[in-house]
Amino acid sequence: MPNSKQATKCVKRDEVRRLQNKSTTSEMRTAVKNVLSAESSEAAREALPLAMKRVDKAAKKNLIHANAAARVKSQLSRAAK
Repeated sequence: MPNSKQATKCVKRDEVRRLQNKSTTSEMRTAVKNVLSAESSEAAREALPLAMKRVDKAAKKNLIHANAAARVKSQLSRAAK
C-alpha cells in the first residue's frame, strides 16, 4: 500500500507502463513465432519485415537487450531463407 499521494501516483504510472510493456512484448513474440512457424519460406519472408520491426521496437524500449534483439533478428533471417 502506498503511504503518500506521490507513491499512489507512482503505482498507477507503473501499472500503465507494465501493461504497455506487456503488450509490446506480446506483439513481438507473436510476430517472431509467425516467422519461425511459417508453412513455407514465402510466408516466412512476408512475415519477416513486421517481425524485424517489432524486435527493433522492443529493443529501443529496453524490453529486450540490444544483443538479444540482434540474435533474434539473425535467427529470423536464417529461418526465412
